[in-house]
Amino acid sequence: MRGYFKSVIINTVLFIAIAGLLRNSGTFYVASVGVALVASLVLGILNTLVKPILFLLSLPINFLTLGLFSIVINGLMLQLTSMVVGADVFNFSSFGMAMVVAIIMSICNVIITRHFEEPN
Repeated sequence: MRGYFKSVIINTVLFIAIAGLLRNSGTFYVASVGVALVASLVLGILNTLVKPILFLLSLPINFLTLGLFSIVINGLMLQLTSMVVGADVFNFSSFGMAMVVAIIMSICNVIITRHFEEPN
């Protein structure tokens, strides 16, 4: 449970940072810190419940693309999060932008979690 809350905090900060980075382009919008927190909670729930099913269904194409189709699944998870939270307070200009944000978040998540790993 502690790992879930850590990932929620990291995703909240990443949502705010990426939205701030892209604020003048109009491609990704987050209304407030509270919305980013709610979106991060929703994303965590969707990743727990829906993503394994989508991954299992897309296993053949994921195998053929050597795992690159996972980026599409992550973008879809972000689009679903936008639909659940509300497109007026948390939205992407296109599905391609959701995939770009998914790539940025994946890279940042790897870097941040490796930085805060406890040594064995």
